[in-house]
Amino acid sequence: MSRIGKLPVKLADKTKATVSGRQVSFEGPKGKMVVQLPAKGVKVTVAGNEVRVEREDESREARSLHGLTRTLLANAAKGVSTGFERRLDIRGVGFRAEVKGKTINLTLGYSHPVVFDLPEGVTAEVDKAARTEDGLPTLGLTLRSADKEALGAAAVKIRALRPPEPYKGKGIKYATEKIRRKEGKTGTA
Repeated sequence: MSRIGKLPVKLADKTKATVSGRQVSFEGPKGKMVVQLPAKGVKVTVAGNEVRVEREDESREARSLHGLTRTLLANAAKGVSTGFERRLDIRGVGFRAEVKGKTINLTLGYSHPVVFDLPEGVTAEVDKAARTEDGLPTLGLTLRSADKEALGAAAVKIRALRPPEPYKGKGIKYATEKIRRKEGKTGTA
């Protein structure tokens, strides 16, 4: 039995879940979300404030989908109740970010400004107070969304605009990410 799959998904106070066919709909304070279930292998039941995932049979496919389905449902339930957040750090002299509606205007040391369009359901916020680490100014960018998958995809695309380099640490990195620094060249006289 899957250790993850057999755990029930607890719903928060103002969160509702309904099952219709092969879809599970969640509704909460942060929005609505629909999770599409696999064609076969698992079935979902809602009882009170719990969502349970059970296998239809003991096939290999059903066993592999059991824990995955439960995790996807748990992420949707948490997303519509409290939401998800991802922080990015933008490090470098002259590197800036500004949020205007559904776009982020970034200055990342290129000859042109970079405009990033946020996907549906993802919001961004820039920390106004830049702090200095190792002599480089660092700016914080916070992404928020109810959809964990869309949030992660947006964070990956923003990081790919200017990945951190190992010598000075300039670029865009996740707030929790550690960059392995290299020594660089040493001049001999």
